Amino acid sequence: MDFILQIWGGGFYLINKVLFSVAEAKPAEIKRSIKIKAWIIYILGVPAWVAILIGHQNWIAASIEAGAIPAMLLGLYNTYYDNKKHNRWFNRLVACSTYGSLAFGLIYSMVTHGGIVSVSQLLEIGVMMGFLLGSYALAKNNPVGWLFFMLMNLSMAALMLLQDKPILMAQQLVSLCFVIYALIQSRRTR
Repeated sequence: MDFILQIWGGGFYLINKVLFSVAEAKPAEIKRSIKIKAWIIYILGVPAWVAILIGHQNWIAASIEAGAIPAMLLGLYNTYYDNKKHNRWFNRLVACSTYGSLAFGLIYSMVTHGGIVSVSQLLEIGVMMGFLLGSYALAKNNPVGWLFFMLMNLSMAALMLLQDKPILMAQQLVSLCFVIYALIQSRRTR
């Protein structure tokens, strides 16, 4: 089952990054269509990641993965409406969810472990910050999200290496290549 979850979670997140990066170099209408598919695939990859992380007692990272769903839904909403129909309440809800999840994850980790005491804990914090802030920035069509995704990919790759998950580690490193490409493309088109 663990192998299937790695393929599912890793595959969906990798396809998401490929689609996002390819979309950055496309004309507006094609870009929008590809990004809608990317957001949907991103959301569908969450359950596998949550199951994998819970299976290794990475409760903070698992809750953060699940906690980013509102930002993913905001990204889907904004992309669907081509960033022309802003929903102030939805934006506020996602902002509160994102920053609340960050604060909760950090505080919970420090209280549970009596501070920051392990490498895996530092990596989880990197994953948490990169994933939540990156998803939120990209949901608002802000390319700085790619920089946060770099932090997330590197942190998660290292965490998966420590937990003997070579498929997911490799997926994170391949995703990093697409994230770098997307950042470069987003800067060229702005």
